[in-house]
Amino acid sequence: MPSYENSIVINVPLSGVFAYVNDPKTFPDWVHGMIDVHNVIGTGEGQQYEWTFKMVGMQFHGQSVAVNYIQDECAAYQSIGMIESIWTNIVEPSDGGTLLTIKVEYSIPAPVPGKLAEALTLRRNERGLDATLLNAKEALEG
Repeated sequence: MPSYENSIVINVPLSGVFAYVNDPKTFPDWVHGMIDVHNVIGTGEGQQYEWTFKMVGMQFHGQSVAVNYIQDECAAYQSIGMIESIWTNIVEPSDGGTLLTIKVEYSIPAPVPGKLAEALTLRRNERGLDATLLNAKEALEG
């Protein structure tokens, strides 16, 4: 299962970053490729939602559940459906701001055939996660 991890410092208090990046309703605003989040049920560990995600020009649908949630520290979401993944948001204090680290482990969707297509998809997804971090920083810092 491919994985990727990267971090960015956001000049906003930790609790604000944690609240924003763990509110599924905000995902389409900052998560690169996220088109829609709906049917959000609950908060914290056990929270569930459905999503539509665009990757390599195709739309994928699925569901996620928060499988680990430690307030103002980390939250991990397990996704099932057309893309299976574990997405983890970690926040830590950093010089008056917050270090946001995102770790993603995911499967390449079945409609993406071949090793070349898979390699291209992996590179695009890495760039997409970098864009996601920058989007979060821009959204939070205003």
